[in-house]
Amino acid sequence: MSCAKKFETNVKHLEGVSDAIVNFGAAKLTVYGNTTIEAIEKAGAFENLKVRDEDELPAAREPFWQQRENYKVYLAAVLLVVGWLLTLYYGAGHMIPTAVYAAAILVGGYALFIQGLKNLSSLTFDMRTLMTVAIIGAAIIGEWGEAATVVILFAISEALERYSMDKARQSISSLMDIAPREALIRLGRIEMMVDVKEIQVGDIMIVKPGQKIAMDGRVTGGVSTVNQAAITGESIPVSKNIGDEVFAGTLNEEGLLEVEVTKRVEDTTLAKIIHLVEEAQAERAPAQVFVDKFAQYYTPAVILLALLIATVPPLIWGGDWGTWIYQGLAVLVVGCPCALVISTPVALVTAVGNAARHGVLIKGGAYLEAAGALKVIAFDKTGTLTKGEPEVTDVVAYGGNKNKLLAIAAALEKGSQHPLASALLRKAEELGLKFNDLAVEEFQAITGKGVKGKVDNQLYYIGNPKLWVDLQPALAGNIKEQIYRMQAAGKTVLVMGTEHEILLVIAVADEIRASSRRVIRRLYQLGIERTVLLTGDNRHTAEVIGKQLGLSVIKADLLPEDKLNYIKQLRVKGQSVAMVGDGVNDAPALAAATVGVAMGGAGTDTALETADIVLMSDDLSKLPYTIKLSRKALTIIKHNITFSLMIKALALLLVVPGWLTLWIAIFADMGASLIVTLNSLRLLKVKE
Repeated sequence: MSCAKKFETNVKHLEGVSDAIVNFGAAKLTVYGNTTIEAIEKAGAFENLKVRDEDELPAAREPFWQQRENYKVYLAAVLLVVGWLLTLYYGAGHMIPTAVYAAAILVGGYALFIQGLKNLSSLTFDMRTLMTVAIIGAAIIGEWGEAATVVILFAISEALERYSMDKARQSISSLMDIAPREALIRLGRIEMMVDVKEIQVGDIMIVKPGQKIAMDGRVTGGVSTVNQAAITGESIPVSKNIGDEVFAGTLNEEGLLEVEVTKRVEDTTLAKIIHLVEEAQAERAPAQVFVDKFAQYYTPAVILLALLIATVPPLIWGGDWGTWIYQGLAVLVVGCPCALVISTPVALVTAVGNAARHGVLIKGGAYLEAAGALKVIAFDKTGTLTKGEPEVTDVVAYGGNKNKLLAIAAALEKGSQHPLASALLRKAEELGLKFNDLAVEEFQAITGKGVKGKVDNQLYYIGNPKLWVDLQPALAGNIKEQIYRMQAAGKTVLVMGTEHEILLVIAVADEIRASSRRVIRRLYQLGIERTVLLTGDNRHTAEVIGKQLGLSVIKADLLPEDKLNYIKQLRVKGQSVAMVGDGVNDAPALAAATVGVAMGGAGTDTALETADIVLMSDDLSKLPYTIKLSRKALTIIKHNITFSLMIKALALLLVVPGWLTLWIAIFADMGASLIVTLNSLRLLKVKE
């Protein structure tokens, strides 16, 4: 992390650069201004960093153990072993083993010393500075063997840390490799392979069976099934017909598809996912902010402590200078804050990447932490707990021809965006009613209640029963009873009529998702204390659905602002609450919640933009997985921080009896770094 900060600072100071931001998690650098890749690589020369353009394909890398930067570690390790053997033969302090140890130090620690001495000259005290001082100091007091061992262990641990971070970052790089870089495009009668960067909106893409879809688009020809696991995390193939959306990176399994491209390559759903995940990995979680602040004071304190240990005992109590200088050098090594600094970011990078691979977008470390601490989860009903595809089940007419009245109701609802309106339109189409021929004048939506409009110069109203409280406070007994029976059966009721009479009562039912009961049960098992249903539907319907699912609290007849106010009330009480909705109608409540969770993010830009966490598949089953991953990440971060501090405290206590050696110090520091990194990588194994 400190190297990333140094690289960022170096790039900012380049001529022509106004700003630069390093994303440690995604291994990306964003530069504002004009410069060259050569200049940027020079700024990162202290770490031998290699830089490539974002659009440039990464060079194929050899296996980790065969990478060139590891060769010096192997050679230095061999020299160390030879030095040990020569010490056994010639004895400690002999010139020959000492020379071999010195060679091991130079081979394994050359880059470390160069950077450490540069830091020392500019009074920059980081890990490399402390290690350089400790190793040179050990050599000066004649501890050549231990100095060489420290160098080798440091080099090995750095190589393993690099391997671990590469492993964590693979979750992002694997996303980038999902979509093809070329697509078969039809231009007139000619079909040709075209680079995705050159494909324009409106081009026709030909996708053969077994091929991946390169761009987002709409099916214009053919029928097939498409595996959308790369985007939604759901491996069950989805049937695609003419007019259906398809996404870049998904796999066409059966038929030949003709797809009209609807988004450029940089705007595809996959591109947005990658961008959001990279932004999330760059954001610092509260735990990381605390650790970074702590490290600012911790490092100077360690340097002061090492200086006191090296000088106070000899000056005040007449201790041996060599012994206490050695102890001070060991304190410098053990005091390096590496494990502490990387304890949080590695866990966050791993968790966010794992979530993305399972079809869940977590927009930052803060939301990952917050999701792990949730106690209350509120749900919208339609399209969240239910399928969001309501169907008309009953139509009761109280005056006039039923089909004619239903056609008028459909004509009025044609201008509405409510899910119930689409159910009514589907019913009218099934019956072959010509509602499109009816002209609606003076159409007006009545917020939270319904709509009104004139058909053949007659003003009609259609909406929920609340609409009629103002229009006709005293409904006829038989109509009231009919509405109550429908609601008691868990159905939503629409009432149509004029200002003077009720003409039509329509019942609509929305089927509960098969996964909803299982999800609610699993959330309780995970320790969620309360589940809340927030719906604009009537109380009878809400209670039927709420009881079937086992929800704790049911709030019905709510307008959007009522949902917002309820979430605010929970927050005022200090409760950590999530709101789960579709990201459109529930946007205010999503924004007010501790964590806003949007469903069905694939193809829904609003959901991607408004929510803190996006479940890309239109299914709640990812919610328990997200809570589980978040809690696991929180646990691992706490374990990492606690372990990092405890191992250092224990090592420092060994100074009192004079038992702290450079060996123990390097194992305490680098061993802790490796352990917290490997511990964080356990998050890759968290599954649904």
